[in-house]
Amino acid sequence: MLEIPGWIPLHRIVAVLSVLVALLVLSVVDRPGRVTATLRRRFLLGLPLGTFVSVGGVLVVYLFVQGGYTSWYRPLVIPFRAWSYFYPLGMLTASFTHSSAGHLVGNLIGTLTLAPIAEYAWGHYPTRRGSTSFGSFWENPYTRALVIFPAGVFGVGLLTSFFALGPVIGFSGVVFAFAGFALVTRPLTTVLAFVSGRVLSLFYNALQAPEVVATSRPVFSTPWWAQIAIQGHAIGLLFGVILGVWLAHQRDGDRPSAFRSFAGVLLFAVSESLWAVYWFRGADTFVLFRAIGFSLVVALALVVALTVSASDRPLRDRAPSGSLFSARHWQVGVAVLLVVTAALTGPAVPYNLFTAADDDLPGESVTVRDYEVTYAEDVPNGLTATFDIELFGESTTTNTSGVIVKSDQRGIWTTAVSTGQLAFSGQSTVRVGGLGWQKQVSAVRDGFVVSGTGISAYRVFLVSNGSSSLAYTTDPVRAEPVVAGRNVSVVPTATGYDLSVSTDNRTVRGPMPTENVSTTLAGVRFVREQAFVFAEYEGTRVRVARQETYQ
Repeated sequence: MLEIPGWIPLHRIVAVLSVLVALLVLSVVDRPGRVTATLRRRFLLGLPLGTFVSVGGVLVVYLFVQGGYTSWYRPLVIPFRAWSYFYPLGMLTASFTHSSAGHLVGNLIGTLTLAPIAEYAWGHYPTRRGSTSFGSFWENPYTRALVIFPAGVFGVGLLTSFFALGPVIGFSGVVFAFAGFALVTRPLTTVLAFVSGRVLSLFYNALQAPEVVATSRPVFSTPWWAQIAIQGHAIGLLFGVILGVWLAHQRDGDRPSAFRSFAGVLLFAVSESLWAVYWFRGADTFVLFRAIGFSLVVALALVVALTVSASDRPLRDRAPSGSLFSARHWQVGVAVLLVVTAALTGPAVPYNLFTAADDDLPGESVTVRDYEVTYAEDVPNGLTATFDIELFGESTTTNTSGVIVKSDQRGIWTTAVSTGQLAFSGQSTVRVGGLGWQKQVSAVRDGFVVSGTGISAYRVFLVSNGSSSLAYTTDPVRAEPVVAGRNVSVVPTATGYDLSVSTDNRTVRGPMPTENVSTTLAGVRFVREQAFVFAEYEGTRVRVARQETYQ
């Protein structure tokens, strides 16, 4: 049997060859010249150059501003979020930075599949009758492709960060704007392009991980819908739709039917989970309003469809110029879309006019320049504590637990690592920094699960610049088993763990036993066997604690 050396990436070669062979066969069977000619009529050199410039700009930001060049999978994130209007750096960079390599690749694939449709509708060559390709700056195909389109992308990016609710990050708002712009002119083509993006994503993942072996194991995760910036995506889509409707009616070209527009918008909105309206209840609890979200995307698709297909006639024939009834039908639809956009963006303005709470952090903290990092549990969330609003049984004021990062200078307050996540992994690293610099602080947890309770007694340390400091210890946790009428508790300390044995009238405390070394307290002998701690008394042996293990 032929053996293939392990260093040959056979599976990756097969994936690439399958694509190349398919393209070669299609080029022979079909007539690609027709496609090329169509692209050349709308694109300079037949290429979506504005899309390429936009993708290149986002990639440069990830590599050299966020430090992805040296840390591809763990870029610097915290200082580049849109924290508030009083932190301009975050507002200017939020739409063009990303939280991870997967986040970046997903948005770049979305851009490469959807932006060319929007750029095609815009066109590098002017469509106004009597105009010439190089008649002015605005009509020059080079400036339209390499300057005006990327500038429009940058402007939409700023809008999505300035009017997004919460400390958003990522290019997805702009990707949704591409989709909204494209859906106006070619709704079903846009849906097809969106699906083709899934093909590109699969191809990328096939090259990244040709084989995946999965086994059953515990996994820490939050609901997928709780990790989506729904409001930012929605306003991006609306910005794109409004711009697309304006351009379509300016050119007075053919527009898709109401049904095609409705189907295209609804299919895209459902596929991209715009219906996933949610809220949070504390650190690790979320609520999804699925029925309300579905109704909202249906209503959105209907409004867009009616606006796109609306005529250019005034509401009332012979209405006086400047009166309400002289407005065109499509302008009424745009007005409705603007009202919807205002309703979505409006709450972001007062939210972003406030900075994070400046209360002192609880417990011991590590200072890195203007940042403070600590660990705390069940404390008010400093990012949402400014507002105290209750609606439909939900509140904006919540408590949070985990590794907290704060910077008064930047208006930053965030739970960088939740308690549940740290309990699962045992260790996590938080990166802080700014333009041209970054540092990291590691949070390390150890502890014992106390028998009969499922509760852990644990400690959390913060490690920075080679030094470690104790940031948090839990209260003593009492085990459920009672040994010879004595209660046993596990007590975290600065130097390790103690065992406390108590009766009605006295308490004896001593160090947790180590491997092969026993401890006797109040007549009860405690022994350690690997990760387990047992209590022994007159032939009775009971497990009282187990050392935590992490994934």
